[in-house]
Amino acid sequence: MQNQQQWCEPDLNETNRSTSSSGFGRTFYIANIMEIFERLAWYGFFAVSSIYMTTPKSQGGIGFTDIERGAVQGIIPFFLYLLPVVTGALGDRVGYKKMFFFAFLVMTPSYYLLGQAQSFWPFFAALSFVALGAACFKPVVVGTVSHSTNDGNRGLGFGIFYTMVNIGGFLGPLVAGYMRAISWDAVFMMSAIWIAINFIPLMLFYKDPQTLPKTKQSPTQVLKTAQSVLGNTRLALALFVALALLMSAGVGFSDYSQAFTWIAIWLVANWVWDRMLINRASTKAWWQQPMKVSNLPFALYLLILAGFWTVYNQLFYTLPVYIRDYADTRDILAWFGDSGVAFLAHVDIDKLTAAIFTLFNELKESGTVSIETIRLEWVHLKVNVPHEQIQLILQTLNALHDNGQALSQHQAQALAKQIVQYRQINPEYLINLDFAAIVVAQILVSFVCQRFRPFYVLVTGLLVMAVAFIALLSDSDWLSGQLIVTVILLIALGEMLASPKSQEYVASIAPQSQAALYMGYYFVSMALGFLFAGFLSGWSYKVLVQEMAAPELMWGLFAAIAYITAIALFWFNKVIIDRKT
Repeated sequence: MQNQQQWCEPDLNETNRSTSSSGFGRTFYIANIMEIFERLAWYGFFAVSSIYMTTPKSQGGIGFTDIERGAVQGIIPFFLYLLPVVTGALGDRVGYKKMFFFAFLVMTPSYYLLGQAQSFWPFFAALSFVALGAACFKPVVVGTVSHSTNDGNRGLGFGIFYTMVNIGGFLGPLVAGYMRAISWDAVFMMSAIWIAINFIPLMLFYKDPQTLPKTKQSPTQVLKTAQSVLGNTRLALALFVALALLMSAGVGFSDYSQAFTWIAIWLVANWVWDRMLINRASTKAWWQQPMKVSNLPFALYLLILAGFWTVYNQLFYTLPVYIRDYADTRDILAWFGDSGVAFLAHVDIDKLTAAIFTLFNELKESGTVSIETIRLEWVHLKVNVPHEQIQLILQTLNALHDNGQALSQHQAQALAKQIVQYRQINPEYLINLDFAAIVVAQILVSFVCQRFRPFYVLVTGLLVMAVAFIALLSDSDWLSGQLIVTVILLIALGEMLASPKSQEYVASIAPQSQAALYMGYYFVSMALGFLFAGFLSGWSYKVLVQEMAAPELMWGLFAAIAYITAIALFWFNKVIIDRKT
């Protein structure tokens, strides 16, 4: 176990009084600049990833099912945020600048290759390399911020850093939305360019922090040090195999009932083996040692915090596809002029015309089509057409067919222009309100929250997020644009309250020589959150929304997770933290 005194919650007010708030050095600002460009690349892709993956190949997407989408969005980010446990330790050993260079070298071509993939496994492989580069980048940029701040200005420093994250997050989707009007390939090319730009500030201006003590450990010792923060090799193996079995169900190698059965068998087998080894000396080989949690409070904190990331990531995983499929945002478009509408809700008339011709040919061949199927096909063209209007179009096309007439180009274009009135705002632009709110208000929120204990702020943020998902329990078949805006702003407020404080707490208790290592372990909570979020998103959207037509169950599930996580954090603060104070 770590020194228990380290795990008493820091008195941030006391440290602010006792330590002067000195300014930030050049390294701090260079790290923030690189963070902006890295976020431009990531969120330029990430904000449209659900849309891209579920868009048919005929319309430029890659045509994944929601289950496949959920598997990619769960597994790849899981490793992206898990690897910093190792890459953070390596950064402490080899230096941050070398880690930055390697990260950019890997990510630049990988983003481009994402746009060239045409099936599941090539896309999965390209995104895996993006994750590797990002996993090298994340702990060292956060470690740089940690080394560049002190107890007196750490809260403000992380508030500034988080604002830079969201500047990149705000601009990335805007650029991506504009680029995807050109082509999906352009989205990925732009992400590659953003990463390549980062070589300039890195090579010309960045220097490792002066307080960074490079360790002399071998790579094996580095891995052992990283492992020692939470538990021994037996524990790591038990958890990794359990998660691998879960992932196998996500990618279709097995079903979830089989996966959970094997997970239970595996964990019980490990428990039985531990009982057999209970009296053995700890100096035996790793496989002869019982599973051990080295730092139980830290492990519990990370596990509970995974609930926050599970809920928060539905903003990117589930909400965009739900907005595309089941929202009517014309009430918001009414606020803008023609030029604003053309940008926010660009519709390609030629593609709509082609869709009308396709529908006419289907009617000639089969005689009947599903109105809901047509609607869900056309939402990929950024129009959400009511059933009544589709029925009128079908009547027109059937009349032509019954009279033995062909559909002319002029007639198809006329029908396409009729349905342009049902154009919808790009989901990524609405999701972007989260970043816009944080850019505007994060520093102010961080300043106000400095006077409150971190765990109380965390709990409040989760409760706000739960309210946001409860608001989606609408009686209407389609969500209005104004309701969506309200929900996204509530999620943004919850994020502003919870995310910086969760990072600040870890930074405040980490030994200075292991800052990147501890921040790397912070990302374990995000890794688990992404994994659970991806699988839950794919499963709930397919089963609860598409098959059961009960989206209220999905939103209620996410709200319940937020509430349970808030209660767990409150318990952790009272039972684990306060008892050690």
